[in-house]
Amino acid sequence: MYNYLDFEKPVADLEGKILELKKLAESGEAVDVAEEISRLEKRSRDALRDVYKALTPWQKVQVARHPDRPHCVDYIAGLFTDFTPLAGDRNFGEDNAIVGGFARFKGRSVAVIGQEKGSDTKSRIKHNFGSVRPEGYRKAVRLMEMADKFDIPLITLVDTAGAYPGVGAEERGQAEAIARSTSACLKLKVPSISVVIGEGGSGGAIAIATANRVYMLEHSIYSVISPEGAASILWRDTTRSRDAATNMKITAQDLLELKVIDAIVPEPMGGAHRAPEAVITATGDLIEKTLGDFASHPFDFREQRREKFLNIGRSL
Repeated sequence: MYNYLDFEKPVADLEGKILELKKLAESGEAVDVAEEISRLEKRSRDALRDVYKALTPWQKVQVARHPDRPHCVDYIAGLFTDFTPLAGDRNFGEDNAIVGGFARFKGRSVAVIGQEKGSDTKSRIKHNFGSVRPEGYRKAVRLMEMADKFDIPLITLVDTAGAYPGVGAEERGQAEAIARSTSACLKLKVPSISVVIGEGGSGGAIAIATANRVYMLEHSIYSVISPEGAASILWRDTTRSRDAATNMKITAQDLLELKVIDAIVPEPMGGAHRAPEAVITATGDLIEKTLGDFASHPFDFREQRREKFLNIGRSL
């Protein structure tokens, strides 16, 4: 069974009935239920399609935060081989909210950096729910510099509600670490690709997402602040998060139209959490195509990246 979101109740009710009938059939307490199950499955698919073809921005926020959505470590396991993680910022310590290292992707050597939220209580605590501390961004800078030195393309997987705002993080230079990570992204001479796989929140996301190509999953979000934070600032009322999500233009579709991102990775009907393997494969296909384009049409990646971000908003 899935973890159903509030707006998925019609689907949850139908799938609950299907599961109940299947259990009755398996136990021998019901016979000739195959036709009824088939009918309910069709109604369930239709209901799911109807819900997901008309998602509001606030509903997309909920899908992007779904606890069963595939995370950074799932993409690394599904797309890369010979992944060798590196730890520590060579200054203060290790931050498990950033997972990074070197790997092979379709025969190519690549550097991989991603934010990991965790999938259960233990791993969420270990990875600090994807909220990165300064040492995490300094680790990312170290990996970027190594990728640049050895002429290895960089792939980043973005999934964070924002950088960690704790007192200790601020004391250790959180803002400076984010700024240096963003600067390191811009200075890379090698090609870089970034994919927002869940939430892309504020400077905590842009610190590793300043890439030559920026992609988003269909139901992911990317924003300067969370809808709750925006509602608190604008209206002093966090219950207006739904309004904030709509007005902020945080969906992949909005950001593609605004030319903030370059393409959208389609998700299976019902979201990435319903078919993780399919969405991971689709993401890998787009990354492979992009790396192939970079290899066949080489250009000044640093200059292209600079112009890309300077041009955001100019042509609107």
